[in-house]
Amino acid sequence: MRIFEVIRALTSNRMVEEWLVDLMRGYNNTSLQSKNDYAAVVFMDGKLLNQLILDGLKALPDEILVGLDYNSEREIHDSFLTEFAGNEYADNLFAGQKYIIDEAMIVNRGDSYSVHHLPEDWTDDMFSATRGSRRSRFTHFLHTHPNAPAIPSHADADAAQETPGVDMILGLRFSPEGPLPWFDDVEGRRRSFADAEAKTKGGLFSRRPPVIGRAPTGHFIHDIQLIAFHKRGFGINIVLVDENGIPY
Repeated sequence: MRIFEVIRALTSNRMVEEWLVDLMRGYNNTSLQSKNDYAAVVFMDGKLLNQLILDGLKALPDEILVGLDYNSEREIHDSFLTEFAGNEYADNLFAGQKYIIDEAMIVNRGDSYSVHHLPEDWTDDMFSATRGSRRSRFTHFLHTHPNAPAIPSHADADAAQETPGVDMILGLRFSPEGPLPWFDDVEGRRRSFADAEAKTKGGLFSRRPPVIGRAPTGHFIHDIQLIAFHKRGFGINIVLVDENGIPY
């Protein structure tokens, strides 16, 4: 059995944390309300997001780079695509645009300076046994920002030039912080899963921010931020779906 078939089987049997389901509903509601701010939309399996959060916390204090692929057997229903497509929606903007992302592989781990995309001629042999004819050529990429906002750096933008799909950043705010205190000194638009009311009260930026979830690693989760962007520099809307391809 190919490794992605194993990953898909494990993903289909994994339960999504109940607190995360509620947060994904709120995130999707924001995606719907702000759909006219984006040129396109990408759909991700919520169970995969659940695993990415866990993998990001297990890798601390490092960041991780994850190669993502869409499932050609899981095309998003036209009604959902129409619902989340804004006025500026562009078709065929990137690879896998109408399919659900549900496959993932950690391809690198390190600090913020070393975790970005690796040249494919370095990694072809590394993934040839598990990737088949696609080898290391992932459609999308995601990397984590531990205790830092999900806002792309110049290195992120440079790496995105080699991505046929979209690049994503998963920002996690957690405690205990260990050697990674919350870093917030960066400008850019954020997409947060945390409760909007808590942010208006300054809770996320206080010394004791509210807890929105508890990870199996034992970490308290104070915020989750998730963004996607295209190599041409504009943001891509994200919608999270269940095992039936229905948005939460």
